[in-house]
Amino acid sequence: MFPRVAVLGCGDWGSNHIRTLKKLGVLVAISDVNSDRADGLAIEHSVEALSSDELFLSQEIDAVVLALPPQFHAENAMRALMMGKDVLVEKPVALSVEDAEREVKLAREKERVFMVGHLLRFHPVFEKLLDLVNSGELGEVRYIHSHRLGLGKFHKDSDALWDLAPHDISMILALSGCSPSDVHGEGAAIIDRFSDFAHLHMLFPNGLRSHLVASRLNPYRERRLTVIGTKAMAVFDDVKDWDQKLAIYRFSVWNENGLLAFTADEAQYLSVEEGLPLTRELEHFLHCIRTRDEPLTNGEEAIAVLGILTDGSVKDTRNIIS
Repeated sequence: MFPRVAVLGCGDWGSNHIRTLKKLGVLVAISDVNSDRADGLAIEHSVEALSSDELFLSQEIDAVVLALPPQFHAENAMRALMMGKDVLVEKPVALSVEDAEREVKLAREKERVFMVGHLLRFHPVFEKLLDLVNSGELGEVRYIHSHRLGLGKFHKDSDALWDLAPHDISMILALSGCSPSDVHGEGAAIIDRFSDFAHLHMLFPNGLRSHLVASRLNPYRERRLTVIGTKAMAVFDDVKDWDQKLAIYRFSVWNENGLLAFTADEAQYLSVEEGLPLTRELEHFLHCIRTRDEPLTNGEEAIAVLGILTDGSVKDTRNIIS
């Protein structure tokens, strides 16, 4: 039997969830504060448009995907869990670690699936990169840097760090295999009171260092994750064509008569089977609903990412702050 899934939130990303869940054959209802928008999408996809109260109370809905402005995630996730529904919450699941911990605690008490939408963990190219790291292909990983730059979108209630960085933080945590021991953030506000640029520096207990740059006010688009190991370097560049999204650069450095010498190979582009991250993410959610398995991007990961965002946040971002 297929789980019956509803989507709460019919904005741009909620609409993507709606289309994908419809293709997967599990979408039964949608809801949005804008009832006209919900009605239009409901007609388009041949499902019910419900109020949020009707959605949470319905016995015909097994699970809910929440794609709301972040400030509404915690409250609505708690409501869904209280009504016995499995939940996938878009990032971030809350605006504080304390609220996220309450969500996770309630999910455990109710024995419900609780998953966070860290989409890029389900990208086939990232999965291949993670395999390279775990297999030792790159040697010992010493440094990771991530650049997520572009123009827009500008949100009045969140900054570039909270809006853009959760996906990258999630990937860095997976690659490092542990949480950072030290986090330092810098930000700069250009348009309004929230930072449009953010730099995040992380130091991990195993000596690995990481640097993340996020910007919503940049003239060019960049989606690049680089992993530096002792034997090779790998780059996941999500802007490039599929056959060039994952490159590995093998190198060697040695001491020769008191001087450092090195060799470096040209980029080797690795073959990765194509797949849509959102489809794979939702398929994983449905799998966890059926099997009761723990999601790959579970509540503990959501709390860890929120902890880093909180530690790296800057309160007054009208000027560059350290």
